Amino acid sequence: MKRGLAAVAAVAMAMPCLAQPAAESKPGTNPFFTEWATPFGMAPFDTIRPEHFVPAFEEGIAQRKKEIEAIATNPAAPTFQNTVEALENGGLALSKVSDVFFTLTGAETNDGLQAINKQVAPLLSALRDDVRLNETLFARVKAVWEKRDEAKLTPEQKRLVEETYKDFVRGGANLAPAHKTRFRQINQDLSSLGIRFGDNLLKEMNSWRLVVEKKEDLAGLPPGVVAAAADAAKAAKLEGKWVFTLQSPSIWPFLTFAENRELRKQILTAYTTRGDHGDETDNKLLLTKIASLRAERAKLLGFPTWADFVLDDTMAKTPARVYELLDRVWKPALEVAKTDAKRTSPPR
Repeated sequence: MKRGLAAVAAVAMAMPCLAQPAAESKPGTNPFFTEWATPFGMAPFDTIRPEHFVPAFEEGIAQRKKEIEAIATNPAAPTFQNTVEALENGGLALSKVSDVFFTLTGAETNDGLQAINKQVAPLLSALRDDVRLNETLFARVKAVWEKRDEAKLTPEQKRLVEETYKDFVRGGANLAPAHKTRFRQINQDLSSLGIRFGDNLLKEMNSWRLVVEKKEDLAGLPPGVVAAAADAAKAAKLEGKWVFTLQSPSIWPFLTFAENRELRKQILTAYTTRGDHGDETDNKLLLTKIASLRAERAKLLGFPTWADFVLDDTMAKTPARVYELLDRVWKPALEVAKTDAKRTSPPR
């Protein structure tokens, strides 16, 4: 709950502040190392600067490692309170910076944030493995899990025990030592490939724009969308024109309201073909490597495919059941789509 609230607070504060210059903060201070005297403890985005993130991540990781060591080496017999609950309630310092940073990278990333992400992603991946592959810690979690039915836990506590145990197992806790080594390497490689994929995607997003020169091509667009496009053109030194980009506040209103079919096709094609142009930002090779590593990771954990691994933690459980549902939905959905197409298609 604490992490969810922090993320919501970050989202609430991020967007109005991102466009404003950062306020001056005192030399040597880092907002992540102070208590936030803000409404509901929301992140003070006006004082947070890029250079604050890495030290905060490093400190949060260090604190989390100390917490994990204390839980794993606790001389008392493992219980819900001293093991599972202690794990769940820890990591506050790391959550504090993670919630802010990944809200920003998810909402409005840039080259600077991507560079920071490239630096901290391997550290976070290693920490996850350090926790889930900690044999002493897993032994304590497993002991609580094995006695969950006789421990007089509330339904919520029992659920937490089961989910925590499952996270460890899906995180490689039951693997043989040699397989754990390979598992770690796969996770590190996937982390690195994911960052490279995101970098390429960001470059593609930022490099493409649709410049509208004729006012009649804006037909159907709400005034606010037109004004934003005019501001974007002015910023690009294209005064008197309108600029639309692949960023969400620009592309989706355009696709929803613009009457010019050809321009809608152009911007949608640019969006759906990101990373697929055979140039330095092409993501196809990265995707091939990611798919291969995911398949290997799934097989290490005893699943025939990555899809089986992912779906095992969902209501569907197996790819076969997903296809069963899709097959049931496909025919009636296709009939509705054909009817809609006939009703909305322009005359030839």
